[in-house]
Parts: sequence; structure tokens; C-alpha cells
Amino acid sequence: MTTGVPSSTHPARPRRSRLRTFLPLGVAAWLVLEIWLLTVVAGAAGGFTVFLLLVAGFVGGSAVVKRAGRRAFRALSETLQQQQGGAADPGTGSGSGSGKSEGNGFLMLGGLLLLLPGLVSDAVGLVLLIPPVQKALGRYTERTFERKIREAGGGTFGDAFQQARMHRPDGKVVQGEVIRDDAGAGEQSPEGPRPPLDR
Repeated sequence: MTTGVPSSTHPARPRRSRLRTFLPLGVAAWLVLEIWLLTVVAGAAGGFTVFLLLVAGFVGGSAVVKRAGRRAFRALSETLQQQQGGAADPGTGSGSGSGKSEGNGFLMLGGLLLLLPGLVSDAVGLVLLIPPVQKALGRYTERTFERKIREAGGGTFGDAFQQARMHRPDGKVVQGEVIRDDAGAGEQSPEGPRPPLDR
């Protein structure tokens, strides 16, 4: 006769990450704060002022996003032209392209935050448009990303990228595979000789 004791064969449920736990709470708190600030400003300056602020944020955000998109497209086309040219003079190409594209992601994020209706998002978006803030955040993000890659055992980001690609001397990527011949020099593998790779 079986008793009503629950069996312990069920595996334990994995713990939820902190991000999944606190992100919905943070979004809810941010929405409540935005609505409260809009009502405070509407009570102090009037509803028409709040409407003008929201419209100005939307227009400014769309202009910033458009500018960031143009900068990204220009940097991409310059990179493609440099790669097609064979990178003959690296001194001229690297300085201008990296200077223009630096902070472009934060510029886009600032524009998107300006597009969102709300005063807190507009303030954060305006702060992200300041170039020193973009440079500081870019350095912090790069350091954090490289530290995470090192903790995962992959070296730096550049090392991981170089290990993932295989180059010919002319810079073209070669698709292929590595074949280890663990058998002795005189012994043949059981499958026989391998066919050459297609060119």
C-alpha cells in the first residue's frame, strides 16, 4: 500500500536570474515615475506645456536617430571601401573612421530614449548625447565585455575574433576544416586517403 508521501524524484527548478526577477519591477517603477512626473508638470505648467515637451522630445529623438543612422551607414561604406582598396594606407583610414563611429550606439540609444514619451527617458537620452559621457560609457562597456570574455576563458575580444576566422595572406576568408593525423607517418587512416578540399 502506498502512502501519500511526495516523491523526491522531481528535479529542483532552476533559480530565476536577478535580471528576470527585477526587470519587470524596474519597468513598472519607471512607468509609475514617468506618469507621476507628467502629472506634476501638468499641474504646475499646464497640459499644453506637457504636450509641447512630448512633441519636442519626439521630434528631437527622431532627428538624432536619423543622424545616427546616417553616421553608421557612412562608417559602413567607408569600411567597405577600405577593404576593397586593400588597406594600402592604414594611417589615413583608421583615424577618421573610428572617430566618426565612436559613440554611435549611444547616440542611437539617446535618440530612442528621446522618442519615448516621458521626462525621465528624455533626461537620460539628453545625457547620452553628451560626447564625454559617450566616451566614458564606451570604455566602461568595452572593459566589462572583455572581462566577461576572459572569465569565460576566451582571452580578449580581439583574440576570440581572430581565432574564429582563418585568413589567406591576401586577407580573404578561407572555409575549411582542420584534420589531425594522430596515426603515425607510415600508417593510413581506416577510411583511406581524404579527398582534397574544393576550391
